[in-house]
Amino acid sequence: MSKALLVAGTTSDAGKSVVTAGICRWLARQGVRVAPFKAQNMSLNSFVTADGAEIGRAQAMQAQAARVEPEAAMNPVLLKPGADGRSQVVLLGRPVAEVGALDYRERKPVLLERALECLADLRDRYDVVVCEGAGSPAEINLRDRDIANMGLATAAGLPVVVVGDIDRGGVFAAMYGTLALLSAEDQRLVAGWFVNKFRGDARLLAPGLEMLRELTGRPVLGTLPMLSGLWLDAEDSLDLSTVVQRGDTAAPVGADVLRVAVVRFPRLSNFTDVDALAQEPGVLVRWATRPEELADADLVVLPGTRATVADLAWLRERGMEAPLRARAAAGLPVLGVCGGYQMLGRTIVDEVESKAGAVDGLGLLPTRVVFGAEKVLARPVGEAYGERVEGYEIHHGVVSVEGGDEPFLDGCRVGAVWGTTWHGALENDGFRRALLREVAGMAGRDFTPAPDTSFAALREERLDRLGDLIEEHADTDALWKLIEGGAPGGLPILPPGAPLGVATHE
Repeated sequence: MSKALLVAGTTSDAGKSVVTAGICRWLARQGVRVAPFKAQNMSLNSFVTADGAEIGRAQAMQAQAARVEPEAAMNPVLLKPGADGRSQVVLLGRPVAEVGALDYRERKPVLLERALECLADLRDRYDVVVCEGAGSPAEINLRDRDIANMGLATAAGLPVVVVGDIDRGGVFAAMYGTLALLSAEDQRLVAGWFVNKFRGDARLLAPGLEMLRELTGRPVLGTLPMLSGLWLDAEDSLDLSTVVQRGDTAAPVGADVLRVAVVRFPRLSNFTDVDALAQEPGVLVRWATRPEELADADLVVLPGTRATVADLAWLRERGMEAPLRARAAAGLPVLGVCGGYQMLGRTIVDEVESKAGAVDGLGLLPTRVVFGAEKVLARPVGEAYGERVEGYEIHHGVVSVEGGDEPFLDGCRVGAVWGTTWHGALENDGFRRALLREVAGMAGRDFTPAPDTSFAALREERLDRLGDLIEEHADTDALWKLIEGGAPGGLPILPPGAPLGVATHE
């Protein structure tokens, strides 16, 4: 069986996904056949594999970093939170249940078995598997049913490295505390630390790193500098705080900047759809939660959502329906994607997700949406503006167009209002440029998309930056020894609650 490693974190958003992707790219550059793995992911950003399975977008990104095709085994359990405190459980790419937190807890032993089967399968087929944890491994109230952190590591015998975010402060306390809260059995697998998002003078940090090593008996395997502007498949809404407003620093080709307002629904999903817009020189992308934030936008985007009916009600409560109607009447562009497209129609009939029955939509497109029990998962290919377009579909709502429309991918268009169920369409360069040219014309902006912006090349460049991060700032020899040989024996065990520096060897 092949070698493997688990990347855990002191907190959510510590940088586990980035470090995992960086290790994958570093290994792939050396000709190592490597696969990413995350036993359990909670995210509303997902992706459809070539064979029609739904997995987390972060694992699809990590597979790209590893230069392999993403597959369901790389993320066997995906949880998609809904509007009612319950989550949809996606097992091996297919939805199997809607559960609350306590119901899900009872399913975990079986899910751990499936996760271990998938991990063993990947280890049989790849040279190295780089696993990513979830949240923190020191959630002591959840440890007895953990399937993504130390529960997985102990069951599979994985060495563990822990990533801490120094930018938010308290990283040494978080690392020491994480180790001290683990059982002796779990501590034996924790072999080192990554300090992430560092900015400043490394000479000031060095004494702290040495003290951490002395206190825990574990080395810091890398101090990774803060990297801005990555925007690689953010996993959850925590990441939105870093991208509330973004735009390429390059000057626009024309005289004007094109302003895009994206409605930030409470349960928005696949918000990575707008990443490609933000990479266009001269395009400014902002999140909007108030009607006044739509006022100066040249394009308003209604993105996907896990709770179409609930988020439509939120949009109305926030007073955003009237501005959207006014925009459509004035011929100003509005684009709806998946759940956002469903909202733009006349009627939504939902006995599945919200169980609200028939609900009036915004009435800006001649469509009727009926939610079905079966989830649509597909990788469609089509054409728009004379350009080839590839995308992916993830939805329960089936949209029927009721005449008087202009086809737009699988959806429709009326005047300046477009709607489609296809995620990822804006990543197609020719299509994106053509749409932006029309948007600019409708908005009266002197804006021309840059002719040479390649979103795929930009992603590759940023994945290479992650590989550089590991290669240039991590102790790769020590990292490889862990991957190859597992956690070293004789690591100190910190008794929970012990005074600083008190460790025992067993």
